Amino acid sequence: MPSVCFYFQVHQPKRLRRYNIFDIGRESNYFDKEHNRQVLQKVARKCYYPANNLILELIERHEGRFKVNYSLSGVFLDQAMRYEPGLIESFQRLSETGCVEFLSETYYHSLASLYSEEEFFEQVLEHMLLISNLLKQVPSVFRNTELVYFDYLAHLAKRFHFKAILAEGWDNILGWRSPNFVYEALDYPVKLMLKNYRLSDDIAFRFSNREWKEWPLTADKFAHWVHAVNGNGQVVNLFMDYETFGEHQWDDTGIFNFMRQLPEEILRHPDMDFVTVSEEADRYQPVAKLSMPHPVSWADTERDISAWAGNDMQKVAIHALYSLEERVKETKDLELLKAWRQLQTSDHFYYMCTKWFSDGDVHKYFNAFERPHDAYIYFNNALVDFVCRVDDRLAEMRMVSQQPEITRIEIEAPVDGLDIQIPGVDLPEIPVDQPIVLPNAS
Repeated sequence: MPSVCFYFQVHQPKRLRRYNIFDIGRESNYFDKEHNRQVLQKVARKCYYPANNLILELIERHEGRFKVNYSLSGVFLDQAMRYEPGLIESFQRLSETGCVEFLSETYYHSLASLYSEEEFFEQVLEHMLLISNLLKQVPSVFRNTELVYFDYLAHLAKRFHFKAILAEGWDNILGWRSPNFVYEALDYPVKLMLKNYRLSDDIAFRFSNREWKEWPLTADKFAHWVHAVNGNGQVVNLFMDYETFGEHQWDDTGIFNFMRQLPEEILRHPDMDFVTVSEEADRYQPVAKLSMPHPVSWADTERDISAWAGNDMQKVAIHALYSLEERVKETKDLELLKAWRQLQTSDHFYYMCTKWFSDGDVHKYFNAFERPHDAYIYFNNALVDFVCRVDDRLAEMRMVSQQPEITRIEIEAPVDGLDIQIPGVDLPEIPVDQPIVLPNAS
């Protein structure tokens, strides 16, 4: 009996403002607060609120038989708490149904797994604590930023005892094998849940494409494709951005009506059901081990990390940023640490992407700047200022550490006399009832 597993990624970056060279040394606010507020509230109105309401409606209508999974980046949650607290309440209501699972990821939607183990651990832990506090769930499944997976990630994730990790079901890795089965990581017994990218992208990217031969996509047609997996697979993993609903695919395309009808059409098949990722991991045994020696993501036709680290601008920016880790953490300054981590958000490097092939329209749609070079310039300017702030803080700390040590005098009372101990100095005992006369300052 194959199961359907819906997973939605929810993320909104803190976009950089147009930070020019004249701001360096004068302005430490790197992010466009007003623009970020406007974007979050617009997407909340078009996608998050109506989609959450629809998911809740479907869970109630199907009496718990419909289930979904989310991962919410810490950057998204920070902004939602500040600008749209009703969104947090909406996700809390979904959590209370028992039919929604929230996954773990890096707090800052970063690529830390590729550049710093220590930073990766700290961000995952910070995110788990936030999800636990806000949504009353302790995540047991991990989803890396941009679905990036490679063999060593399973080794990194074992510290948290995750039962499963999400990954892309890419043909170049699978070969003749199908993404509709559960696999196991190469060197560590954690299950891999692979995205069925063809069916997922039919909804996420092709739904409103009138040139697509399958347009219009109806719920019964899509359910028929899913039913075809019966007898030749354990699961159908449908992974996509949550913004698919109402933002990437606008309401007038019929995307919400499609989703409203889909669970009923899929459940018409008596052997099919919906599961959370944890239920999928508990129910199905892996059919084989699967190796991904190099990072595989869910982005672009190459399914690699070239969308974030493919050109020289991106490589220079990323390595310059992560090279600061030791110095930033040496400052013990929480404000600097948070700013450094916010600069790690993968979107900053995505905006620098210069790939204009079959994915060009996608990159243009998501870019916060007119040109990739603008994204690099603003990021680099902000980073120059940030380095100055870090160096200034370290210099202050060195100055303080070089000040002569002030001898600590301990006085215990009541005693027969004041026993004042100063290393290397012999003082007479002073009776408690005798006043201490200070020398005249003149």
